[in-house]
Amino acid sequence: MNSRRNFIKTSVFATAGILAANPLLTIAAEGKNKLEKFGFISGIARDAMKADWKGTLKKAAEFGFTEIEGGAGSADTPQEFLRVCKELGITPIGSGSNLVSMMKEPQRFFDEHNELQMEYVICYWPWEGGGPFMLDDCKKSAEMMNEFGAKAKANGLKFLWHNHDKEFHEMEDGLPFDYLMENTDPELVNCEMDIYWVKKGGGNPLKTLKKYKGRIPILHVKDMAPGPEQDFICPGSGIIDFGPIFKEAKKQGIEHYIVERDNEPDGIGCLKSSGEFLRNIRF
Repeated sequence: MNSRRNFIKTSVFATAGILAANPLLTIAAEGKNKLEKFGFISGIARDAMKADWKGTLKKAAEFGFTEIEGGAGSADTPQEFLRVCKELGITPIGSGSNLVSMMKEPQRFFDEHNELQMEYVICYWPWEGGGPFMLDDCKKSAEMMNEFGAKAKANGLKFLWHNHDKEFHEMEDGLPFDYLMENTDPELVNCEMDIYWVKKGGGNPLKTLKKYKGRIPILHVKDMAPGPEQDFICPGSGIIDFGPIFKEAKKQGIEHYIVERDNEPDGIGCLKSSGEFLRNIRF
């Protein structure tokens, strides 16, 4: 009996040691759900895309990526980009720019997106200025986004805006993020929520996701490095607990998880480690 008890005890400690040595096994043991698909924003591998966009997409596909945001400018024509993506099993889902630029030539954006068979037009900066944002800024942005969203819908596209940390800094009447969500028409305007920037701004990504159920069809997935600077880092390498967020997202029917990491010096390396993390995470 003693030797059996010792064997069990030894086995438990050995298993714990293996899990501690390999975090991917730890996360794999946490739940039964997994991501059915995930993608990346082309800017994460900007240099690699410039040097060899076809080879970069091929590597991304090998790492498990099946969607891409942006990147069409790397090809000579939209048709060529779409053809190569389809051959590799990668779907272009959206792209965009800042709101001021998009408002100047909306039809150009719509035509380009439809040519690439994309679903989403994405506004990466929904502001006229650089912040901090006050109530008047929010009113202007909400009005412009409703206007642009209506035009996007008329062209068969869905319009999203992308948050940063400043939308979670208090203004004279609550948070800019809440104002934009509460004062835009859900039929015309929704959000591509960046998990890292919500946390960086002092918000709670999980609570935000629950609060705006049905308004967030895409999650931008990047991690936060430990330490006071709270820099961004490739998913799976930092301190953000993605499991509960992904679990809620799955419950809501969110299908798009896009890896992003600004100013990444090793785009291919980041895609490889991120792909491994997202393939193995269980929640």
